[in-house]
Amino acid sequence: MAGVFKRTEKKYLLDPEKKKEFLNSLGDRAVPDIYGAYTISNIYLDTEDNELIRNSLDKPVYKEKLRLRSYLTPKAEDTVFLEMKKKWLGTVYKRRVELSYGEATAYLEKEIYPEARDCQILREIDYMIKYYRLRPDTFMAYDRRAYVVKEDEDIRFTIDERIRSRKTELKLDKGDAGRELLPSGMALLEIKAPGALPLWFTDILSELKIYSGSFSKYGKSYLRDVEERLLVESAMGEKGSAVA
Repeated sequence: MAGVFKRTEKKYLLDPEKKKEFLNSLGDRAVPDIYGAYTISNIYLDTEDNELIRNSLDKPVYKEKLRLRSYLTPKAEDTVFLEMKKKWLGTVYKRRVELSYGEATAYLEKEIYPEARDCQILREIDYMIKYYRLRPDTFMAYDRRAYVVKEDEDIRFTIDERIRSRKTELKLDKGDAGRELLPSGMALLEIKAPGALPLWFTDILSELKIYSGSFSKYGKSYLRDVEERLLVESAMGEKGSAVA
């Protein structure tokens, strides 16, 4: 099965107090979605020199990414989602296919194309993988609570906490451990809607002084890794100069 999604997405960093005020202000106008609370695990694919995330961080009018996603720690027969996500002039287009974890692993690690799942979206993903020569680059997980707006269930928002990543054991079946990216208690609010938000919703954000900003989970992880690598290289350089 394949899926196509088109929407706008706005992101907001919340400290624990802001998160509480936001949810209290919404009251009963938003309710948990059918899935409630769950943990999402992802493997982000990129080129050897991280072309996709470097381009994304430059904030171009068009950017794209590819990830393998699971809503549990999967076994070979469990369903996972291979997702191609593109953003053009602020609108997000997500195209994904369902695979078993065994099929996805064979495809990404051994280049065994899942013929039984063949469809237009999978062919587009296959082209992207081959064009960029993508391979698994970073594991990311976060604990999510998802909500829908009662008056319009096409409007939903999620609150992600304990956003964490790792550069080793790039498999979804190796658990969801990783180093956290944000200070303890901080959360990422993402509002996803097909169009404009209701006035009462934007009024709540304004009254609480909750402002949107640019935040990429994968980008944050990449920048942290680059910064740490540069610090190590600098320290090694200083040590070498001292010895000389």
